Amino acid sequence: MSSRVSRRDNSIAMLPNTILHTLFVLLSLACVLPVVLVTIVSFTDGDSILNKGYSFFPEKFSLIAYTSIFKDYGMILGGYTVSILLTIVGTVASVILMALYAYPISRSDYPYRNFFTFFLFFTMLFNGGLVSRYLVYTQLLGLRDSYIALLLPLLIIPFNVIIMRTFFQTTIHPALIESARIDGAGELRIFFRIVLPLSLPVLATMGLFSTINYWNDWFNALLFINSEHKYPLQYLMMRVLSDVQFLRSNVELAAQNPELLRNLPNESLQMAMAVIGMGPILLVYPFFQKYFVKGLTIGAVKG
Repeated sequence: MSSRVSRRDNSIAMLPNTILHTLFVLLSLACVLPVVLVTIVSFTDGDSILNKGYSFFPEKFSLIAYTSIFKDYGMILGGYTVSILLTIVGTVASVILMALYAYPISRSDYPYRNFFTFFLFFTMLFNGGLVSRYLVYTQLLGLRDSYIALLLPLLIIPFNVIIMRTFFQTTIHPALIESARIDGAGELRIFFRIVLPLSLPVLATMGLFSTINYWNDWFNALLFINSEHKYPLQYLMMRVLSDVQFLRSNVELAAQNPELLRNLPNESLQMAMAVIGMGPILLVYPFFQKYFVKGLTIGAVKG
């Protein structure tokens, strides 16, 4: 009887339930429909876009945008390989290093926590600028045209470290660490066997942030990479778009080859590159999503 009453008390009336479902359906459509539109426009003929604009039901479909991108498919596959490997290695290294930095400064018994916290916060307010950064990477460290130059700049994000520190402070109870220490566990054992397993939500969140940062990064390739076979995918696509825009804006070339320029995609090319670039992120996101709402530390400390 009590279970029936509790279920009845926690239930939602039909009208509010319908309104909530309608709102969530509209919110889902607002997230999905732009992706669908971008995909459709990427397969739309350029003249149809110019005459009718963006549409879910275009007059004429065309593969010219994807044909232009994959004309040199070997380079695109190489860019995919570089981006995927860089994202995997960078994400794993970034999450581990940020956790190793955030955990000590979250401990109240760490004597240098104030110094390292200030050092971290100071880098959020001041930096040496682009010129000094370029000189350090190319002249001091000698990392020009190196994969490490694409890896290092995004390894530690100060704001993400502060988020992890706050999570450790508010979630990992000191009594849990103290009990493990009494049982004879060392600091490394406590960190890898207790703290990290209980911190999967924040680790997955920071992993998703790092994945997006590494996957979308093209500026570091512009600064430090000279060899074409080391270009990541995003920088390759940016170069393709820049080349097409240059050809379309070249007056002399337009006068000599009007048919060639007329067949060059513009809007559809941008959308095709967006589809190619966002594909892997859409595949990765569901694996991280469950950790955003699941707190694994519930019940770790009783009393």
